Amino acid sequence: MSTPKTFEDFAAWQAARELTNEVYALCRHAPISRDFGLVDQLRRAAVSVMNNIAEGGETFHVAEKIQFYNFARRSWGEVRSLNYVLIDHHDVSAAKHTAFGERCVRHGRLVSGLMRFLNQS
Repeated sequence: MSTPKTFEDFAAWQAARELTNEVYALCRHAPISRDFGLVDQLRRAAVSVMNNIAEGGETFHVAEKIQFYNFARRSWGEVRSLNYVLIDHHDVSAAKHTAFGERCVRHGRLVSGLMRFLNQS
């Protein structure tokens, strides 16, 4: 396996992009689409994951990288938390809720892997 050259090569960023696309698709459909505050917050949190991984990948300073990756992890937590609002208030099925939450956790581990790698370097 080759060393990633850009943030776009990071599995964590690719996973964040994938889940962000899923969030945008989910937010296009009623009744969720009518909950403007939730839609805005969910989209911004998902995009924040992507952007923080990108910003961390673009800086040369290890401490800044770790800080940006930590922001990304926190945003994954926010997306997971908002997933509970979906199940509690928008009739999202338990299966969809669980699968989405599990993907958030799995993808968050990719970001943790980036942080572990930096701490070992």
